Order: sequence, then C-alpha cells, then structure tokens
Amino acid sequence: MVNNFDFSHERDLDCDTLISRVTAYYPDADFVMLRKAFNYATKAHEGQKRRSGEDYIIHPINVAATLVKLRLDLDSIIAGLLHDVVEDCGIEPTEIQDEFNPAVAQIVVGLTKISKIKFKTKEESQAENFRKMVVAMAKDIRVIIVKLADRMHNMRTLQYVSEEKQKKIAKETLDIYVPLATRLGINSVKSELEDLCLRFLKPETYYELREKVAMKKSERESYIKDTRNILIEKLNEYSLKAEVKGRPKHFYSIYKKIANRGVDYDQIQDILAFRIIVNNITECYKCLGIIHSSYTPIPGRFKDYIAIPKVNNYQSLHTTVIGPKAERIEIQIRTHEMDEVAETGVAAHWKYKEGIASGTNKLEWVQELLDYNQSVENNSEFMYTVKNDLDIGGVFVFTPQGDVRELRYGATPLDFAYAVHTEVGHKCVGAKINGRIVPLRHHLKSGDTIEILTSKTQKPSKDWLNIVKSGRARAKIKQWLQKEDREKKKEEGTDIFEKACRVYGSSIKQIKKFGDEKFVVEKFNMANFGDLLINIGAGKTDIKAVIQELPSLKKIVEKEEEENKLSEIETFSHKIKKSSRSKSNMDNAVIVDGLDDLMVRMAKCCNPIPGDSIVGYVTRGRGITVHTKECKRVNSTELDRGVNVEWNPNLGIKYPVTIRVITLDKPGILSLISNQITNQGINIRSAMAKSLPDRRGSFIFEIEVGDYSELLKSIHNIEALEEVISVQRA
Repeated sequence: MVNNFDFSHERDLDCDTLISRVTAYYPDADFVMLRKAFNYATKAHEGQKRRSGEDYIIHPINVAATLVKLRLDLDSIIAGLLHDVVEDCGIEPTEIQDEFNPAVAQIVVGLTKISKIKFKTKEESQAENFRKMVVAMAKDIRVIIVKLADRMHNMRTLQYVSEEKQKKIAKETLDIYVPLATRLGINSVKSELEDLCLRFLKPETYYELREKVAMKKSERESYIKDTRNILIEKLNEYSLKAEVKGRPKHFYSIYKKIANRGVDYDQIQDILAFRIIVNNITECYKCLGIIHSSYTPIPGRFKDYIAIPKVNNYQSLHTTVIGPKAERIEIQIRTHEMDEVAETGVAAHWKYKEGIASGTNKLEWVQELLDYNQSVENNSEFMYTVKNDLDIGGVFVFTPQGDVRELRYGATPLDFAYAVHTEVGHKCVGAKINGRIVPLRHHLKSGDTIEILTSKTQKPSKDWLNIVKSGRARAKIKQWLQKEDREKKKEEGTDIFEKACRVYGSSIKQIKKFGDEKFVVEKFNMANFGDLLINIGAGKTDIKAVIQELPSLKKIVEKEEEENKLSEIETFSHKIKKSSRSKSNMDNAVIVDGLDDLMVRMAKCCNPIPGDSIVGYVTRGRGITVHTKECKRVNSTELDRGVNVEWNPNLGIKYPVTIRVITLDKPGILSLISNQITNQGINIRSAMAKSLPDRRGSFIFEIEVGDYSELLKSIHNIEALEEVISVQRA
C-alpha cells in the first residue's frame, strides 16, 4: 500500500538516502548505476546555483526523490537526476546513452526538447512547448512523469522568482500540468500542484484558507480520530478488517467548493474526507452497505467508479453521509491496489521485476494525442484541443453492447460517434438514446444507452464544430473540412489554370510536357504543382502572374496581344470564383437547428417549398425529413423526434410543386393554362389532362417555383382565366 505522500523540498538528500528508499520497493535495482548517475549529475552541475542560492544539484536530486515516492522504475529515477545536464551543462545525448542506456537518453532528450526552443511570444512558446511535450510523451510516457516531478519541485521553490513569473508559471501549471496529472491518474501530484498554484495565483485566498483550516486543527483532528475509531468499530462488528484514514480536503478543493457554491468557508460542511481500504472488491461493497446502514447517505452523492472506472483507471466507491455529530463527511472505499493506482496513476502499472522497456506501456489516449499532432497545424489550436480532452469526465454512457464510454459534461451524440470511430462520426445523422431518436445537438446524460444512426450520403459540416465538446471530434471534423476545402480549391485552381492555358492555345498537359510546371512551382515557392493549383483556386496566387512566368507561353504570344489575353483570363477567373461562392451558399434548402449542410429530404407527400410553415424530424438512415405543418402524414410520434428547421435564406433554386386545375371542358384550354403559367417565367415539368363528368376537365401540372409567394401568384393568374373553376395545390 502507498503511504501518505510528502513532496516537501528536501535540502540534505544524499545518494544513500535515495538508495534506501528505492530498496524499499525495488530491492533488485542496479544501485551501482544509480550511484553513478548521482555522481555524474553532481559533477555536471558543479558550481551552478539556483535562484534561492542553493547548489543547483539539489533540484535534480529532489526530482529523483519525487519519482522514488511515486515508485518509478530505475531509468526514470536516473533520468530525473540527469534531466538538466543536456540543456544546462552542454552534455551530448550520445554521452548519456554511452554512460547509461538508450532509454535514459531518450527520456532526457524528450525533456530537453520540451523546454529548449524559444519563441517570439509567451503564448506561442507555451503552445509549442506543450506540443513537443505531447510528442515526447507519446514516445515514452515516463517523459511526462519526470516532467511533472520537475514542475512539482520548481513550484515548491517558486517564491524565489519575481511575482510576474510566479503567476505565469502557476497559470501554465494549472492549465497544462494539472490536467495531465489528472489524466495519468497521479492524484497525489495533481492535488499538490493545485494547492501550489492557488498559493501563487491567489495568495490572499490561499493564506486565508490555510489560517482558517489551522484555527480548527485540534478540533478537526479530534473529530477525525473519533470518527475513524467509530468506523473501525462498526466494520469490526461485521468482521471486516480495514484501514481507515481521515483528512481535510486540499485547499484547492475547498476553494472550488466556495467559488462554485458562492458561500463562505464557514458554510462549507463537507471538507473532511475518509478513506476505507479493504482487501478485495466484495469487501468494498460490503463496507458500503455497513456505512449506509449506519449513517444517512446524501442523495445523489454516491458514485461507483469500481463498476465503471474513470478513463485514467481510477477505481473507488464514493459516498457522502451525515456522519457523527451530524457532520457531512465524504467516504471513499477501495482496495489496496486501487489506492495505489489512485495515488500514483500510470506509475503503479510498472512491473519493475520484468524490467519493462520504454514504449511498452503506451495508453490509447496518448496515441490519440499523437493523431491530433498530425492533423492540427496551429499550435494554439492543438493546445486547446488537447487540454479540452484532458479535462474530461462527468458523463458515462453505454453502447448497445453494454460497453461504457466516459465523455465530457455537455457531450452530444456527435462526440460519442467520433469517440467510437472517425468514420462513424463523419456519417452520423442522429442517434437513438434509450430507444428514442434524438438530433445531433442532444446533450447526453449519465446512464444513457446510445446507438448512432448513420447514412452513406452524410458528411461533416462546419457547423458541427459548434455542437461537439471533445477535442477529438473537433480535430477530426476540422481535418475533414480542410481536406474537402483543399480538394475544392484544387478543382477550381485546375479549372482556372486550364482555361487560362486555352486562351494561349495551350493546356496543362502541354505545360507539363515542356516541364514548365516545375519552373513555376519553384518560382512561387510551392511544395508541388498541386499546392500551386490550390493557391490559385483560393485566390492567394494570381493566375495572371503564373501565366506570365511560363516560358512556353511567352514564345506563343506577341506583347501587344498579351494584355487582351490577361484581361480575358481575369474575367473568367472572377466568374469561376463567384460561381463557386454561390454554390457554397446553396448546400441545403433547409437549415436544421442552425446547421445548413445536414442531409435533408423533402417529404413527397406534401412537397414543402420556401414560405411554407415546416416541421422536421429525424428518420433512421435518411437524415432529416421535412413536411409542411399541415401535412396529415405527420403524427405526434414523429414529432417526438422533431428538430428545429427553417428555410435557407441564401438559397436560389427552384422547387417542384404539383397543382390541380378544374376547368370547363373546352377546346384549347390546356394551351391556354400552359401559356398563363409560362408567361410568368415558370417552367412546367409535366402536364396531365383528362375529362370529367358534367363537361369538365381535370389538369395536373408539375411546375417549378422559387418560393410560396411565386406559387400563389401563379395560382392567382390561372384562376383569372374565365374557363377555370378551381386551382388547388396537390
């Protein structure tokens, strides 16, 4: 079992002390190598001082000591001792590899890369450093654990730097390192870093809290002792042997409760936490039953992280009860193994006797971070995406097969779809939650069973970025949109280039035959000809400038002709771009929940057109179906799956509408009605005529109109004919 962690700054640590601490959990370690690393680091940092005036070597020794407390393997501890020798002492990585081993060298190099590069702005530096940290972490997870230990000790001695630097480093720690420690499951480090961040970001709040907690220290310790004895006694009554610990919550945890609830410290009741550690899972649930039968549980405050573990493998039972003296206390119940995992996280999974090599312990989410690195170009966007994904938790949903997925609060079916697979996300048109179809914007709740509905014709929308909450989903959607945009721009650029070549009596094929494309690629600093076409399509590169640089075309045209040809090129280039912009604004006739490019189909039973009052609902495999509000085919069952729909104001297309005309049966009446329709500029797609009893005629026309007002005008014009009895929309 892991003891309580004390990460205090230790000034007088020596090699023998480190060795004795490692021996406690790893007696077979190569202590000769550890002593060699200690002496190597001491010699390398000889003469260097910290801001505090202490010898610099105290820092790497404390970093190594933290790694020992987390029970890391020997390579990690050695890397902790050596982590600054490349950056600060000018030692080559190859020397570390030769003196120690490749794994140690890789960890040290990974740590060096994180902090080595300097940038123009603080924001750029932070984002790029974070990106390099993720890449290094993906190669070997131990890189980030050593980095966390390094940041922990720097935060412990942060009082020796300027106030401005204190706040900058503390903010960076809270934004980046705390979420990483959380995701790695190293709660001992997470809690410590949070308290240190509060100390430097909000010193008045921190010291006020510390004073208030200290004021009731003796009273609190007495309560913890008494409650602990009561809990042990109750468990013994049921022959349940357990270890019981009690403590006040960390300052940052109390601060968040005060901030979230908008109350004073004195009004916070549940600041005490007890941990009960038993031998197996069966005893965990038995213990929970004893606690709940002895004390009144607070409704809604029970969580079972044993049956449904967190993403970082954290397992425990959480409950809050009205304890002795009517005090609210939080109780965590777990096994010894669960307790070790909760405190040391991924570090608890090392099997020291097996001597696990680097890279064998990769986590799935770390690989996802590497995928983000390849798909997101902007550093700041990458940092936002990853930070957003690190800070997950809160919603547990089930697949139809009963598997559990943990998502962020506010997550939608789209987030779930992308968590399952990228292609499932791309093709998602809706979802079934607990058997009921819901739209993409639906917010998931813990306990929901979700089935994703897909369609082969569906594709991601830029508006999906306003729906999803997870960084993974955002990155995948953006990646798809960027790829589609590049393809469109390349197609436009190819069209413009081809037509420009034709003006000169040439073609792209001819240009390539003469080898001119290589010339212009180099001239305009492009990676390849495809990128040049994309830039032309995007309007970033002027087609006239490109044409003027093509050697083979310069020979074809006299100078006096060139101006006319360039003017012609500019004219059709402008038309192509204008046409493309027009098409992009006409993706769909209907906007669904504010989204203008979801798969939408018009119901054939009522054929809605712009101007009609419409309703829409999710249909399995067919996206959104739109009806007129008056349509008799829409029933209350379908409206349970309803989504908000409205006509797209940017649309400029025609819609088919069927009208029925009843007339007096006279020769030439069909021609008369047809002329009345076409004179209005309306196209007739089809016409059917038949005779009715009582010398009447029935005509069914399928016409194309732009909106409801155009349809009404057409009906009015037909009704104006003397021979027409009635006109109705079919």
